[in-house]
Amino acid sequence: MSMAEKSQFCTFYLDQLLFGAELHGVQEVIRCPEMTRIPKAPEIFRGLINLRGQIVTAIDLRRRLELEPMAEDATPMNVVVRCQEGTVSLLVDSIGDVVEVDQETFEKPPENMSKAMRALIAGVHKLPNRLLHVLELEKLVQITELPKD
Repeated sequence: MSMAEKSQFCTFYLDQLLFGAELHGVQEVIRCPEMTRIPKAPEIFRGLINLRGQIVTAIDLRRRLELEPMAEDATPMNVVVRCQEGTVSLLVDSIGDVVEVDQETFEKPPENMSKAMRALIAGVHKLPNRLLHVLELEKLVQITELPKD
């Protein structure tokens, strides 16, 4: 008997929603370090951070997914991920646990989700008491205009 396909995700929260990035793509999770603004950059780019000598772009995930902006006084957490474009930091509200899920719980993105969000998530895993939104990291870091509702 074959084991069901299992995937591990580093999870985090944005506006009460649970999101996940495949664990193998996550380099580290850190508190928000000093950030250097990028003049004239789109709003989704919050700035550049220096990660032990490596310059990493910080993407405001709330803005990228067209959610309510983070409170001015909120200190985001950074989920540093590796993708083809290089290393980027995703600014999130808070960090969850590492979650292991079965492929059987995976479904397409719900129809009632915004087009922008549907364009950036692979789908959802139905967990016992909530949905885990699986981010498409490669799409997330390619900065193109998202479809509008």
